[in-house]
Amino acid sequence: MPSPLSADRSAAQPPGRGAVDALISQARRLRGEVDAVRQETRDDTADPRDRWERALCDLALHQLRDLGEHLTQLRDGPPPVPAVPGTATAAAAGARRGSLLSRVGSAEWNLLTDEAGWSAEFYQILGRDPADPALTLDELPSLALDEDRPRLTAMITDCLVDARLIDGEFRIVRPDGTVRTVHMMGEPVVDTDGGTSSMWAVLRDVSELRRSQSAVRETRDVLQRHRHLAQTERRLAAELKEAVLPSWQGTLRLPRRGRPALDLAASHLPASAGAPVGGDWYDAQELSDGELLLGVGGLAGHGPGAASGMAMLLGALRGLAMAGTAPGRLLTGLNRLLDATAEPALGSAVCCRYRPATRTLVWARAGHPAPLLFRDGTGRALDAPEGVPLGATPGAAYGQAEETLDVGDLLVLHTGTLVPGHSGTAAVDRLLALAPRFGAAHSARDCVRTLVEEFTTSGRTDDACVLVARVTT
Repeated sequence: MPSPLSADRSAAQPPGRGAVDALISQARRLRGEVDAVRQETRDDTADPRDRWERALCDLALHQLRDLGEHLTQLRDGPPPVPAVPGTATAAAAGARRGSLLSRVGSAEWNLLTDEAGWSAEFYQILGRDPADPALTLDELPSLALDEDRPRLTAMITDCLVDARLIDGEFRIVRPDGTVRTVHMMGEPVVDTDGGTSSMWAVLRDVSELRRSQSAVRETRDVLQRHRHLAQTERRLAAELKEAVLPSWQGTLRLPRRGRPALDLAASHLPASAGAPVGGDWYDAQELSDGELLLGVGGLAGHGPGAASGMAMLLGALRGLAMAGTAPGRLLTGLNRLLDATAEPALGSAVCCRYRPATRTLVWARAGHPAPLLFRDGTGRALDAPEGVPLGATPGAAYGQAEETLDVGDLLVLHTGTLVPGHSGTAAVDRLLALAPRFGAAHSARDCVRTLVEEFTTSGRTDDACVLVARVTT
């Protein structure tokens, strides 16, 4: 049990003004710096992180303002002991209503004379007229909200009966109907005979502080929900993508029966941790007529929507290819499919059919980088036929091109995001510069390792796919 104060205690003396003044100056400086940070945070935004940062700044400003007021009171020393309303002391206290201390009030209840004295700040916090008599301890709980009245009554009773310190919050209803949250601290005063002679308390209005803390909690919860949703969407998109992309790992030789014509390897380069999963894909299939399907592409967007759209395109691609559809007509079918979807989408693709008997590559593209051909230590981009992106123009037609390959030729199909920070001609030049390393490689898998080593970076903002085919016969 805490030791109660003695009735003959001496008045506290204010600490050294110089040290407290220095603390007040630091508090003001910090408040100015926090306010400057607050001005830089975005307001009226739908981004939960921006709202959370703004709420934290508001909370810090409230706390620093309270700290400055409390330090000022510490420097100036305790206010005069409250007198019964109507006396000169109470009148003088009323003149301080607009001071920095208006958020903290003090009161004392004399149990021997049944008199009560409130400071002007105490009256102001409770929203009462200083001309009205101060309420007794029995009457004080009537100011509290119905739900909080038992808590205030218990705090007063514990203080008077068991000499416990008062330290708690409750809500009050002011005469104008507004509800405020206040924090009360106090303790009993015993006389020389050990009996409780009075009780004193200080009251602080913490409504704005609690509102700021509530705003921080709410925006933090929204931010956590958004993060959880983003993580869930990323996991779903990644699982869907993993389920749809070809299941073969490492080297693949096509056709699977007879003498292999192509040595194949592919890789999916994921975006950096936390970045949303995109709709890039690759595919390699042995078709029913003995020809081989090669393709890469991408669907605009990220998350489960892009992944599901990619799955739809891959299913249509494989179905049309198995039916013997030529690359140009195949892309025309994919374009019609995207145009007919409920939600408009844009995509790009390059589609190839390889005839092992004649080593002929027939290919078409839809807004996608052309395949790169590496031969005898040098590389070049294949001459590209016309082809607008998928979903961009209803009824678009796609041209085709043919290329005869030699044994040992290396074909690289890639999505436009393979080279981080580069696109178009700059990205192609970076890839063509790897020709000497490709020439020294023993397999398509070695070439894919080279590409992964060269273009894997922690700063990758989008995923990418690459497919390498090496002509073996």
